[in-house]
Amino acid sequence: MSDKTCAACDCPLDETAFQVTIGGKTVEVCCDDCARKLDAAYASAQSPDRG
Repeated sequence: MSDKTCAACDCPLDETAFQVTIGGKTVEVCCDDCARKLDAAYASAQSPDRG
């Protein structure tokens, strides 16, 4: 059994897990929702500071 967890929510990964590339790094996620969350978080972190 694998001890891998989702890069977004830390849930254990099973046979439905898949890889996505976010910011040049490949990570494993458990679902499309987590993939979208990671993508949005990365995009937000890359936006210029409005301060």
